[in-house]
Amino acid sequence: MRTQTDQFLPPDAAAPQRFVVQPAAQRPAEVPLAAIPGRDDRNRPRRPLTRGDADAFGPLAGFVADGEVTDLFVNGMAGLWVDRGHGLTRDPSWRAPDEQSLRALAVRIIAAGGRHLDESNPAVDVRIGDGIRVHAVLPPVSPEGTLLSVRTPRTVRLSLDDLRDAGFFYPGAEEIVHRAVADRANLLVTGAGGSGKTTFLGALLGRAGRDERILTIEDVAELRIDHPHVVSLEARQANVEGAGEVTLDRLVRESLRMRPDRLVLGECRGAELRELLAALNTGHDGGAGTLHANSLADVPARLEALGALAGMTPLAIARQTVSAIDLVLHVERREGVRRLVDMGEFGLDDAGRLRITSVRTGDRLERA
Repeated sequence: MRTQTDQFLPPDAAAPQRFVVQPAAQRPAEVPLAAIPGRDDRNRPRRPLTRGDADAFGPLAGFVADGEVTDLFVNGMAGLWVDRGHGLTRDPSWRAPDEQSLRALAVRIIAAGGRHLDESNPAVDVRIGDGIRVHAVLPPVSPEGTLLSVRTPRTVRLSLDDLRDAGFFYPGAEEIVHRAVADRANLLVTGAGGSGKTTFLGALLGRAGRDERILTIEDVAELRIDHPHVVSLEARQANVEGAGEVTLDRLVRESLRMRPDRLVLGECRGAELRELLAALNTGHDGGAGTLHANSLADVPARLEALGALAGMTPLAIARQTVSAIDLVLHVERREGVRRLVDMGEFGLDDAGRLRITSVRTGDRLERA
C-alpha cells in the first residue's frame, strides 16, 4: 500500500519534497492547442468517416470530418455552434430546413450508434465510429427543439511535447509531470467539462513504458493514447427491455483479471470510484483517471460526493484516497486556451476528512 509523503510539494512546504524542480525557463505565450505548428488551415487534418457514418451525419458530416473540430452543437432551429479549439462560434452556413428534418437527422445518427431515439427514450448517448460521441435530446424534454451534442476525437494524438509548445504548463510543472509518470505515480486529472482532461490524460499515458500494458475503462471510449499496448473496455447501457447493462464498476473489477500495468478510469462519476481506489490500494501503481471539478479546492468535496454514491463515509473516502492517489493535476480552459493551472496532494485534516495542498504554492486549499 502506498504511503503519503507529500513528494510533490515545494521545498518551503512543511513536508520534504521528493521531486525538487528548479524554476523553468519562460514558456512560450499561451496559445490554443489548435495553433500548434504544422496544423494551420492550409493543411487542416481530416477525420476519416466510413460511408455509413457519413450518410448518418448527413449535412453535419463535413463538420465531423474536419480534423480541427472538437465539439459541435445543434440547438434546435437556433443553429449550429462549432468549436475548433478557439471556443464556440456560430456557423452561419448551416441551416436545418425544419424541426421535423432535424429530428429525423438525430434519429438516424443515434441509430448509427446502435440505439433508438423516440418519445419513450428521448435522451440518448452513443459512440459512433472511432470515438465520435453523440448525445441527442428530443422535444418536449428540450422545449427549443431537437438538440445534438457531438464530441469528436482529435485526428492528431497530442504528446506532452505538443502541450508544452502550446503553453499548457506553468513554469516547473512539466518536470514534475514527467517525473510522476516515470515513477508510476497514481494520477487524477481534474477540471471542468471541455477543459482538456482527456487530451491531457492521453498525452500522459503516451509517456508510459513501451513494455507496459495500459487498460482503459470508459463510459464512452474517448481516450487516444500513442502507445503500442492499449486495451479498452467500454460500458454498455441497458437495452429497451432494461437488460444487458455493463457498468463501470463491474468493468473495473473485470479489468483486474487482465493483468494491467496501468489501470485507467476515463472518468470517475459514481460508484466505480470505490472499485478504482480499492484497485490502486492493492499494488496497481501507475493508474490514472479524470474527475469533473471546478477548482482544485473542490476536488475533496467531489470525491466525498461520489463516495457517498458508493456507500462510503467521508472518513473512508479520505483514507482510501490519501493512500491511493499520489498527485492531482487540475486543468482549466480560459478564452479557448487549455492549460495546467495547479497540482495538488491529498492529506487528512484534523477531523480525518480529505484535504488537498497545492503543489504550486504549498498552501492547504480550503473548501468553498
